[in-house]
Amino acid sequence: MRLRVLGTAAGGGLPQWNCACRGCSRARAAGPAVWRSQECLAVSASPDAWYLVNASPDVRTQILATPGLAPPGGTRHSPLRGVLLTDGELDHTAGLLALREGAALDLFAPAAVTAALTEDFPLRSLLAPYGAARWRPVAGELRLDDGRLRVTAIPVSDKRPRYAAGSTRPGPWVVAYRFDDAVTGAAAVYAPSLARWPEELDAALSGVGCVILDGTFWSEDEMERVTGHGPGARAMDHLPIGGVGGTLGRLRGRTGIRCLYTHLNNTNPAADPASRERSVLADALVEVASDGQDIRL
Repeated sequence: MRLRVLGTAAGGGLPQWNCACRGCSRARAAGPAVWRSQECLAVSASPDAWYLVNASPDVRTQILATPGLAPPGGTRHSPLRGVLLTDGELDHTAGLLALREGAALDLFAPAAVTAALTEDFPLRSLLAPYGAARWRPVAGELRLDDGRLRVTAIPVSDKRPRYAAGSTRPGPWVVAYRFDDAVTGAAAVYAPSLARWPEELDAALSGVGCVILDGTFWSEDEMERVTGHGPGARAMDHLPIGGVGGTLGRLRGRTGIRCLYTHLNNTNPAADPASRERSVLADALVEVASDGQDIRL
C-alpha cells in the first residue's frame, strides 16, 4: 500500500493569504519550500488505481506534483478512480470542481454529507452537467480496486459544515477511514478531523502500520492565545495534540505504528520544525507529515 500526503494544512493553508500571525509570517519569510497546502491524501494498493481522501481547493497543484497520478504518455486517462470524503467542509469538497474535466469518478461520503451537498450547498447539481461524479454512500466496508483495497469508515464527529449548521439530519457527519490491502495485509488509518476518540477508533488502530491524525491545534486555548479571540479546540470539534486528554497521550507507547499529524492550523507551533513542540513530538517518536511525503506499507 502506498500513501501520498498531498497537503497537510488546515483551511486556508500555511501561510494563509490574509494572515500575518507568527506562523504565517514565519512561513512567508521562509518561502515556498516550507509552505503547506490544504489537507488531502492519495492512497493506492496498485499502481493504476488511486483514490483521494478529500479534494482540497489546492487539488490541481497537488495532483500535478504527484508523478503517480499523471496520465500515461499520449493518453487522456488518469489512474485516479475516486474520492472519499471524510466530511462536507468546503476545504475538503471544493476541489471536486477542479476534477470535473476527467472521466466519471466514484465519490464516497457519509449520507448526511451527500444530502447536504445536494440541498444546502448544490455541489452535486454543479457537477451533474459534466458527468464527473457517481455518488456512493459510505456504509460499512467498501471494496475498491476490484476488491484489493478495503475501506472502513469510523464515525468520529457530528460537526456540520457551516453551510449546513442548522441541519437536523442525523450523522455521522465526519468519519475517519481505515484502509486494508487485501493482498499484502498492509493497513493504515486516516483521521484528519477528530472531535472525539471513540472505541471504534482504538479498534481500527489494531494491526495498522501507520496512522495519520488530526493535528489542527496543539493546545485547547491556542486560537485565543494567538489571535486574541476564538473558541477552544474542542469547541471547534478538534481534539488538541497536547494537554490533558490530547491525542499525543493516546499515541504514546503504541509500538509498531508509524504516527503522523496532518491538518495543521496556521496557529499550531508544531508546524515550525525548530519549535519546542516539534521536539516533544520527536521524543514521543511521532511525526508531522509534510506535503508530498510518500509512505509505503
